[in-house]
Amino acid sequence: MPSRTSPLSGRKALVTGSTSGIGLGIAEALARAGADIVINGLGNPEEIEATRAGLAERHGVRVAFVGANLMQADGVGTLIHDAEAALGSIDILVNNAGIQLVAPIESFPPEKWDAILALNLSAAFHAIRLAFAGMKSRRFGRIINIASAHGLVASPFKSAYVAAKHGLIGLTKVVALEGAELGITANAICPGYVLTPLVERQIDEQAAAHGISREDVVRNVLLAAQPNKTFATVDEIGELTAFLAGPFGGSITGAAYAVDGGWTAH
Repeated sequence: MPSRTSPLSGRKALVTGSTSGIGLGIAEALARAGADIVINGLGNPEEIEATRAGLAERHGVRVAFVGANLMQADGVGTLIHDAEAALGSIDILVNNAGIQLVAPIESFPPEKWDAILALNLSAAFHAIRLAFAGMKSRRFGRIINIASAHGLVASPFKSAYVAAKHGLIGLTKVVALEGAELGITANAICPGYVLTPLVERQIDEQAAAHGISREDVVRNVLLAAQPNKTFATVDEIGELTAFLAGPFGGSITGAAYAVDGGWTAH
């Protein structure tokens, strides 16, 4: 039985979109719990290497980086192959990579629709499809899909993102049913707004564009739908992921966890 201080010791985890933001917070939490990690994502190679090395040094686990184009099935195939080669297996798969575009439905660029569905939904499907057999053979797997509050409710001008995140929750439920007798769980986490460097930039941009204070942007624009008027943190998302991946998450499957300050309670 893994220790309470290192509940994921001996486990191997792949986290997509994990070179910054929510994904990096998840990788940090899994490494802190003792898992070896493959990170994946975009960024400056030197910064990515510093991130990789820092995770390994802080937590005393193996950390590898695998870059791949997740917009295409063969790119996801490369990611899974290289991740398994780096770690030996994938016990924990976290599908976090995603992109967003806001536009009215009548002028939503079709190529952007295709790209958002490809990364936010199809990449998760291909990763699960390719990792599932190994999990089945070992009678253990934890699949955690980072969806969104927009997987549970809609907002205008986000047709592709909302469609993809609703689809991701549906995919999660199907995989949970297929893995139920195989030791494989599948769950979705549905954050509202999370305070990341990207969101910090959005606050400053919105304040400048509308001539209002940062506080007004946060309370009345970004967090208008969140009753608690408080951003979630990457640590909160990371720790929930680590719990679902751990020894006490074995009976939790097919669920979608809202981490949204009450947004979807409306």
